[in-house]
Amino acid sequence: MILLSIPFSGRAAEPVQQKDLISRLNKTAPVYLFSYFKGDGSTGLHLMYSHDGLVWKNLNQGQPLLTPNVGDAKLMRDPSIVRDRKGVYHMVWTTGWNENHIGYASSTDLIHWSEQKSIPVMAHEPEVRNSWAPEIYHHRLSGYFYIVWASTIPDRFPGKGSESDYNHRLYYTRTKDFVHFSPTELFYDPGFNVIDGFIIKERCMYHMFVKDETLDPIEKNIRVVSARNLKKFPKDVSAPLTGLDWAEGPTAIKIGKYTYLYWDKYRNKRYGALRTKNVRKGAWEDVSDIVKFPSGLRHGTAFKADEATLRGLQALDKD
Repeated sequence: MILLSIPFSGRAAEPVQQKDLISRLNKTAPVYLFSYFKGDGSTGLHLMYSHDGLVWKNLNQGQPLLTPNVGDAKLMRDPSIVRDRKGVYHMVWTTGWNENHIGYASSTDLIHWSEQKSIPVMAHEPEVRNSWAPEIYHHRLSGYFYIVWASTIPDRFPGKGSESDYNHRLYYTRTKDFVHFSPTELFYDPGFNVIDGFIIKERCMYHMFVKDETLDPIEKNIRVVSARNLKKFPKDVSAPLTGLDWAEGPTAIKIGKYTYLYWDKYRNKRYGALRTKNVRKGAWEDVSDIVKFPSGLRHGTAFKADEATLRGLQALDKD
């Protein structure tokens, strides 16, 4: 399946909908959180929140809620969080630049966390160079959590790579309890250097946003690929969604009638945003100029939470 080029909408972004304004005041309205890191990731987990997907505000006065203590480099980059049916939040992250494992911890309130542990996802590959940007997708029907990340194994795949001869492909493992994990397998090989695989499901279709990491010729952009089977994404991806600025760290979430796509314009030190009413059909609207983010954030994951979790986090600002 080949996804066609998806142009930006030429019309001006719509103003914030009235129901979005009301939802900010409505204590029963959905809550959306966004996990992120700052700097090199050594400070740990940071969170912000929104009710409408357009205005995002820091929690805990912008201070970290969890500091990393696993991995050789002890970093907490690319924090990815999902909430299960029992209300437990599960998080994975990049622990360092050149490591064969990823970090994991869980929480019921995003304030108090379980003991951090390393998951040796690539320990069976002695020459692996890295385990970057893990993302969790919760397949609710089966109960499995799919963890997808990027790794370079020297000389494993042909073609040009990126800086420092990295040539990534996406790998995965799955688990129901974060204790027992399936053997690591190749998840996605589009025929080019690829990282940052973020998955959502919409209208019986799985959509995975990825970064084309190709350096020569320069790509460095976000694309999307779609499939009905979670483990059978085709090689053919969409045209770039994110313009000419170098982009990474895509995350997407359904908020109201829109699916929002956010990404890190990491060379410009700012964030980009698109939204659409139907991912499969495209028709993306660029809302980068009206989305408001706190300063200094680096990429992470947007996810749905509940009002009780938000109230607990907001109480930290009053301490």
